[in-house]
Amino acid sequence: MKNKELIIGILVGLLASAIGLLLTLFIFGKGNSVGDSLHIAIRNGVLTKLVSMGAILNLGAFFLFLKQKKDLRARGVLIATIVVAVITLIIRFV
Repeated sequence: MKNKELIIGILVGLLASAIGLLLTLFIFGKGNSVGDSLHIAIRNGVLTKLVSMGAILNLGAFFLFLKQKKDLRARGVLIATIVVAVITLIIRFV
């Protein structure tokens, strides 16, 4: 039962990051479509910044789970945020 709550939190965190990335691409993207904006972001070297901005939605999910006393789900969101940060660092420096 504990693992299920943690996995739900991780999935919510990853989904929130993906939705946040799409929102930042819609707002700050310069292309005609999401794919086009993604290619422009990669070409200009700002993809990592957009991914970091997209992870801001995890903050809302984290505090929502804390308010609902779902600590394991909040921990899962935190783990997902750390995973996104590590992937962002790998993309940035490799």
